Amino acid sequence: MRHLFTLAPLALAAILAACSPSSPDSASSSPSASEPAPGKTAPANPSLGSPEWYAWVDKTLAISDDGHGPKAGTPEWDSAVQAKLGEEAPQQKLGSAEWQQSVDALLRTRVATH
Repeated sequence: MRHLFTLAPLALAAILAACSPSSPDSASSSPSASEPAPGKTAPANPSLGSPEWYAWVDKTLAISDDGHGPKAGTPEWDSAVQAKLGEEAPQQKLGSAEWQQSVDALLRTRVATH
């Protein structure tokens, strides 16, 4: 019985290793792997308030529906972001640099854990 508990972590490690890609190059060779799911991967270092940042937040929270909805950066868009974040929404002035920083940090935490 004692050997069973010794081997269980090794078996789990072997299963996990079998499920992961064998090399980074193999994942990039498939066409779908080069394009992450919309909104599920945070851009590396976009400037807060940049078009890239707004697009990522918009996709992550599904603010616009195929281009229909408030324009990113407008008070209406900021309110929609605030509403989507619910109780976790930052308490800073909507649209301010501090608010954008809080939204960014919150979404990066959410993306990393999902």
